[in-house]
Amino acid sequence: MERLAALEAEVKADAAAKQVRREAALAKVRDLRAAQAAEKAALTARQAELVSKTKPKPEPKPKPVEEEDDDASTGSDITNALALAKRAQGVKAELTKTPKQGDKSWVKSALASTVLGPIGWLYAGSLREAIPGSVAWLAFAAIASKLPWILLMPALLVLMPLSGIAGLLYAVNYNRKGERQRLFGDKDKQKQLAAKSK
Repeated sequence: MERLAALEAEVKADAAAKQVRREAALAKVRDLRAAQAAEKAALTARQAELVSKTKPKPEPKPKPVEEEDDDASTGSDITNALALAKRAQGVKAELTKTPKQGDKSWVKSALASTVLGPIGWLYAGSLREAIPGSVAWLAFAAIASKLPWILLMPALLVLMPLSGIAGLLYAVNYNRKGERQRLFGDKDKQKQLAAKSK
């Protein structure tokens, strides 16, 4: 009985010690969490103070919508889409109107440019672009003649339709202005030259 009582007293003392250690650990965790919360609140207060001290940046002024002939690279996506739609409408109107005497056929220009590459640009395109393009095309053809056709087909499937589109645009621009127009020139320089000539 004495041994049993001693064992029971030892178990109770061990349980009491464990309870004291558990309460100490819980108190330590509570203190740590309170310190972290205080640190977080202080950091938030400092950030709010820094934000309130900095001056707000002025909002950028909206850029004016450019004219139909200008590049629609600036502005929102909607503005770009509207400018592209206007240009497409203009090209559609050009393609459907009856040709006058002296106009270039856009069908012939597109077909020649698709079949012959930049050599077809000589029909209605600016000579400052068509001649170098034709020379480059002939040089490419000379080099390409030594390569297997299977390697050239992917490049030709991209280049020939693009050349045809360029030929079509050359003919449309020719019919609008009555003379050969550049596609790849700097529009700002062209406007300055036009203003000087007036």
